[in-house]
This record gives sequence, structure tokens and C-alpha cells, in this order.
Amino acid sequence: MTATHFTGTDRYIATDDLKLAVNAALTLQRPLLIKGEPGTGKTMLAEEVAKALGRNLLQWHIKSTTKAHQGLYEYDAVSRLRDSQLGDERVKDIRNYINKGVLWQAFESEQPSVVLIDEIDKADIEFPNDLLRELDQMEFHVYETQQTIKAKHRPLVIITSNNEKDLPDAFLRRCFFHYIQFPDRETLRDIVAVHFPNVKSDLLRAAMDHFFILRDTPGIKKKPSTSEFLDWLALLLSEDIDPARVQAHADTGIPIMAGALLKNEQDISLLERLSAMAKNFKR
Repeated sequence: MTATHFTGTDRYIATDDLKLAVNAALTLQRPLLIKGEPGTGKTMLAEEVAKALGRNLLQWHIKSTTKAHQGLYEYDAVSRLRDSQLGDERVKDIRNYINKGVLWQAFESEQPSVVLIDEIDKADIEFPNDLLRELDQMEFHVYETQQTIKAKHRPLVIITSNNEKDLPDAFLRRCFFHYIQFPDRETLRDIVAVHFPNVKSDLLRAAMDHFFILRDTPGIKKKPSTSEFLDWLALLLSEDIDPARVQAHADTGIPIMAGALLKNEQDISLLERLSAMAKNFKR
């Protein structure tokens, strides 16, 4: 059964503003551009929206080498040449060598779908502009077969970006935009409750205290993300770490099992220096 509005799911804690953004994109029939720090659940949002709306999810994960036309289709000329040399009868029909992309699959779907274009800022600067007409008009032309593919149903397109580069203004004008703010303590506690409903309050309090101290440390290069906090908490639970031990490590500046939260040597060195300075100051 399909739904027309997104109200969240039991696996994904969505703020009221985020739910409003999803429903605005549905109403306006425009792509939803989601930005935010890595690890704040941008990709998972598309998965949960598709589930909540009862729609099929088609995912297109962007790399630095990805070209816009690959989301529409690709013509496999190499395979056709090889088959022609082998005398394969398939070569008589060029359609046998047209590989449908994610957008083509969404356009021909008998039911409305959700399309995830994940990490669009990884591609070159022309990538978003090359999709302007297709996402706006919901159709494209296949030159090899001289056919025009039109969407039977307009899919909900969710586009994520880690804000690594600016997107073209013409592209931004066609999107509904939402920035996922990093969760505050109350929201993070709600997220933890979804994943670890039985976590003890004293352990969670000690872990969150240290986590937010790390994020607020001036000069830290890579702030730990929500997903990294969940990984760290899973380790603390699996090793049955005492909350007092978590607090003791917080006092030294370096968290226990730091590799779950700190991902480069510069940040570890910074925390070690700050800890040493704090000890000298106390003396």
C-alpha cells in the first residue's frame, strides 16, 4: 500500500523540518536536495522514505568518473562489435545493446518510485547541468533507437551532497533544499534508542558527554559523526565497558577505542597536546 505523505519510520528519526522538506518535494514534484555532514543519515533517508511511501527505491551512487548519461542509458558498442565478429544474430537489433540506467528504470516503472542520486558533489561540475532537462521535463531521447522515453509517473528524486563543492545555480533553482543539522543531545538520544533500546543511561550519558566534547574541540580536523558515534557505542556495549572507564578516558582527552571516532593522526596529536597542557595548568 502506498502513502502520499512521509511521517517518518520506526527506524529513522526524522525531525519535523525534514519531514516537511520531503513532503514539500512531493507536493511541488521537484527533486529534494539533501546536504549535511557525512554520517548524518542522508542516504538512509531515501531508503526510509521509499519504505514509508511503499515505493520501489532505485539507487545511483555517484563517483568522480560518473557521467550524467549513465543515469539514462549506455550504448554498449564494444559488445555489439564483438558479437558481430562472432556472427551473433543479436547485432541486428541495436536495442540489445542499450543498458537502461536508473532514471530510465524509474521513468518506465508502472508505479511511482524513489530515485536516490547519492553524493552528487563527487562528479564534475557539469554533471548536475547535464541532468537539468531530464529531471525537469521527465523525459529524454535515445539517439541510437530514435525513441523518446517519458516518465509514466514522476518519481521522487532525492539528491544527497556532502557539500564538497558548489552546485550550479540553475540546478539549485529546480530543487527543494534541506540541510540536515547535526543532532542535538535529545535527538541523538532518540536515534540511539532506535539502535540500542536497552543501553544503560549512565553509559549513554558518559559516552555522549565525551562525544560532544570531541566535536566541540577547537582545531579538530574531522569531527566524529552520528554513524561513528553509533559504531563507538556498539563497541562499548560489546566489550561491556564501565561508564567510569569512559569518563576516565574523557579526562585524558583520548576516548577509549578511539579509532571508532578519530580518523586521523592530527586529531589524536591535538587531543594529546591539549591533555598535556591541561595537566600542566593544574600543576
